[in-house]
Amino acid sequence: MPVSHLAALAHPQTLQLLKGIRRGIEKESLRVSPDGDLARTPHGAALGSALTHDCITTDFSEALLEFITPPVATPEEALQILDQIHRYTYSQIGDERLWVNSMPCRIGASEEIPVARYGRSHSGTMKTVYRLGLGLRYGRAMQTIAGIHYNFSLPDTLWQWLHEHEGSSEELGDFKTRRYFDLIRNFRRHYWLLIYLFGAAPAVCASFVEDRSHNLEVFDASGHTLFAPHATSLRMGDLGYNSEAQQSLIVCYNDLPSYLSTLCAAISQPYGPYHALGVKDAEGNYQQLSTGLLQIENEFYSPIRPKNPARMGETALSALDNRGVEYIEVRCLDLNPFAPLGIDAPQMRFLDSFLLHCLLTESPKTDEADYRATQENQVRIVYRGRDPELHLIHNGGERKLTDWAACLLDEIAPIATLLDNAWQGDSYQRALESQRAKVSGAAPTPAAHMLAEMRSRGQSFFQWASEKAEQHRRYFVERPLDADTERHFAELAEASLQKQKQIEAADQGTFEDFLGHYYAQYVFCQQ
Repeated sequence: MPVSHLAALAHPQTLQLLKGIRRGIEKESLRVSPDGDLARTPHGAALGSALTHDCITTDFSEALLEFITPPVATPEEALQILDQIHRYTYSQIGDERLWVNSMPCRIGASEEIPVARYGRSHSGTMKTVYRLGLGLRYGRAMQTIAGIHYNFSLPDTLWQWLHEHEGSSEELGDFKTRRYFDLIRNFRRHYWLLIYLFGAAPAVCASFVEDRSHNLEVFDASGHTLFAPHATSLRMGDLGYNSEAQQSLIVCYNDLPSYLSTLCAAISQPYGPYHALGVKDAEGNYQQLSTGLLQIENEFYSPIRPKNPARMGETALSALDNRGVEYIEVRCLDLNPFAPLGIDAPQMRFLDSFLLHCLLTESPKTDEADYRATQENQVRIVYRGRDPELHLIHNGGERKLTDWAACLLDEIAPIATLLDNAWQGDSYQRALESQRAKVSGAAPTPAAHMLAEMRSRGQSFFQWASEKAEQHRRYFVERPLDADTERHFAELAEASLQKQKQIEAADQGTFEDFLGHYYAQYVFCQQ
């Protein structure tokens, strides 16, 4: 990284700008029965409207809860909010549990997995039809996989300082967008490290792959668990958020216009196999939103996304085109089953250091060969990441994973020191050292820890995960919220239900009209 950045950022006055970094969490959790089966109950009214609630919603399946924290100043603040959301949710879901692993429980047949419902408004119907389309294209089992999304942004004061320090003549918004794309390109070069360090999905229930081809091995004599001996995160492989159809799609991250145009083309142009299925079924009911390779931009399963909050009726790409990049969303993180909240403060601090390193390091433009190398490294790290002899593609050649990882951690270390100096502590450096221990073999990765416990206890994946889910359930239910906080969440739920009713009452025209207006926005990036 440019030495001038580090030296200038280390100045006491500039250092304080780092305290303006904001981070937020989006955490998915599957609701399950006490027996560990997928919950078939609807999203409870006491949790509010999944369409309009700010912090409690659903993702793909009706049983897949998603908890959202606002952007806050410290990891502890985000975790405190997430903890309160968990405690409130547990007070409302009876004897159900939240599954603590990214790979699901016993889910049953695909057609029995309930798709998320969002009411009868046009926007709510669109969200449901999109999920029906995902089920049609990829199968509904994938809609039960959970993960953690980490949202990260720099304050405008820090952007203004960088703008001046780099002598940019761009408008500040354009500068921010360009530099966020610099961060994204470096992230894509190095996110394999995050999958290695934090991957926690090396095994699955055999029922999950019942009707799918795979190369997994039987874990134990029962035959109920399948795994890959050196796997890190099967969620990030071809069993999870990795679509064969999307392998032909090459998305350019060199600048915002290129990013918009490649995704717009994938949305706007019909894709043969999906076109053959049709938008509606034989009875005339919507079964997907469109016949494009992507129904909407969210269908592109990227490990990181540039984001700007979309306004009512606005597409995510339009929001970027209209206002530039406001933050980035990291999407390659598994739930940590050893942490009740699925993530902890040391991991968040390492993510902050890693992302700041991605921003402050030189970030060359990429081409198709770079894109394919990134894809290949993801495959290798998913299935063979814990193989001590594994090599990854690096600068057109091959480099041993452990050597490359150690080098990256050395490069990140000065960033951790900067952040510690800003906060007058050592927690960022300690978080970094805990990752060094994984790379050196002094400490296990989450995936290795999980398999070791399963072996030592003679448990299948399902048995081990069920036990962890019950432990974490007790952690939350034994600490009920105080009356004021409980009332606050109840009021949020009621307000969200009222907001949904208002949206439904305000709808005009047909759903077809609504979709037409929505898709008309994608014309902007093909001109």
